[in-house]
Amino acid sequence: MLVIVVENVPPRLRGRLAVWLLEVHTGVYVGDFSVKVRDMIWDQVYESVEDGNAVMAWSTNNESGFDFATVGPNRRIPIECDGLKLVSFLAQAVDRDE
Repeated sequence: MLVIVVENVPPRLRGRLAVWLLEVHTGVYVGDFSVKVRDMIWDQVYESVEDGNAVMAWSTNNESGFDFATVGPNRRIPIECDGLKLVSFLAQAVDRDE
């Protein structure tokens, strides 16, 4: 299983993803592909994300049963901890004008 979630990406990238994957919700694409095809799709996302962001998660044979990759600005940052990939959150910007 492969899941890609995109935010604020160009329409041409969304169209490209729709060629390969099923868009089950706005910006959420799912499918089931080989590693080679998955990498090809991610390369296209990586090259076309511009100011947006994306995350890709896929099934794999590890302790958690899945792995993931991210690209673009996001508060969630993947970190490695004792062989597990976890998510760290960056502090949210505070608006000092309030």
